[in-house]
Amino acid sequence: MSKQDGGQVGATAPEFTLKDGNGEDWRLSDKRGKVVVLLFYPGDETPICTRQMCSVRDRWEDYATTGAEVVGVSTDSVESHKKFAEHHELPLRLLSDASGEVANLYGAHSLIPGKVARSVFVIDAKGTIRYRDVRPLGIFRPKDDEVIAAIKAAQK
Repeated sequence: MSKQDGGQVGATAPEFTLKDGNGEDWRLSDKRGKVVVLLFYPGDETPICTRQMCSVRDRWEDYATTGAEVVGVSTDSVESHKKFAEHHELPLRLLSDASGEVANLYGAHSLIPGKVARSVFVIDAKGTIRYRDVRPLGIFRPKDDEVIAAIKAAQK
């Protein structure tokens, strides 16, 4: 799979390991057997991203009842993620893709240099991508109801 066509629906999700806001490793392969949601976003403490992550926080009970592992991913540092999560009391783990390598694997390309596209990938329990929503401009954030519906569909 080339970097340009990664992250397509029906493809096996590219494997990766990233550090979370506590500096701990998070491996996709460790989550096999449950649905995983990757929420790529351009940056911590930016207006749209903050609204997006706070919306996930506010709907966290709905996300949690699905049993899915939901994580945020951006090119910001581990330290930035820790401060962002604490500042907004975010319940989800935020992963640091400082090099942008994971975003490239998934095809989450932004029109803004050095940033990832606001994107959602839902990966089923077998590791297959079941839902993909990539927004290269990133002005509009994904709707929680659509993401939750995609999680439920991936569980069937």
